Amino acid sequence: MHSDPKILLGKPTVKGTRLSVEFLLGLFAAGWTEQEVLENYPTLSSEALRAVFAFTAE
Repeated sequence: MHSDPKILLGKPTVKGTRLSVEFLLGLFAAGWTEQEVLENYPTLSSEALRAVFAFTAE
């Protein structure tokens, strides 16, 4: 995860993207599957999604 005050007001994002942890968790809360997220956001990887969950668990 990465946080930069110049990107999305400093919200934690997946490094190299403008996708916030909050946004991605919202997709899962809305019922999206991992496959749907990866298909719609090809810059992400399964490893990046696992990092989102690990970050959230901390």
